[in-house]
Amino acid sequence: MKNYQAPQDLLKGRVILVTGAGQGIGKTAALTFAAHGATVILHGRSVKKLEAVYDEIEKAGQPQPAIFPLDLNKAEDKDFALMADGIGGQLGRLDGILHNAAKIDRPQPLEDQTLEQWLPLLRINLAAPFALTRACLPLLKASPDASILMTSETHGHTPTAFWGGFAVAKSGVETLVKIWAQELEVYPTLRINTVVPGPVQSPQRIRTYPGERKESLPKPETLMPLYLYLMGPDSRGTSGQIIEANQV
Repeated sequence: MKNYQAPQDLLKGRVILVTGAGQGIGKTAALTFAAHGATVILHGRSVKKLEAVYDEIEKAGQPQPAIFPLDLNKAEDKDFALMADGIGGQLGRLDGILHNAAKIDRPQPLEDQTLEQWLPLLRINLAAPFALTRACLPLLKASPDASILMTSETHGHTPTAFWGGFAVAKSGVETLVKIWAQELEVYPTLRINTVVPGPVQSPQRIRTYPGERKESLPKPETLMPLYLYLMGPDSRGTSGQIIEANQV
């Protein structure tokens, strides 16, 4: 999939929601999806960052995106329902979601972590992707070809000391996808998969590995052939998979 050559119009006519679209992998994915014809819905907390991505897409002459700011740590079912209703009302359809928004703390032993630290980690990294997907399911089921991509993480895929609540939440994402893929088997036009991006240059990587030379890591752009394949029609029939980007 690393060598996947996506046609320029791969996502033409599709509407795709990207969470955490203001920076890092989410921003790169949003720009890439738009460059391949998608109308992208930009989600994040920072309107300023989302507006910068919006302007970049418009400047490139690509389909006009939309902005839906929402704090995933505070959002409730009603907020996700309103977001889904807004997407349906304004854009009329939804053909894909990339769940990329994440919260991560500096690594530390479990015995030093508190409940107050864990709850936002679980809400943003696990509960919110579930709740948002659930709210958007009617739109996704109505699509002729829809893809849901969840994001796991290396330390959640292979549990590692000191990664605590973040790793637990990401491990939960993988279980969630496996369950949902089975429940969605009756909808052959709808698939759900997990991507484990691996180490890439990103703001979160800098935060957790402050002494690392970011130049030694691949850029988010190197992941985009995989993301395009999984979001586009060529991946139809692939569901419930946990895909490690550095092994495909």
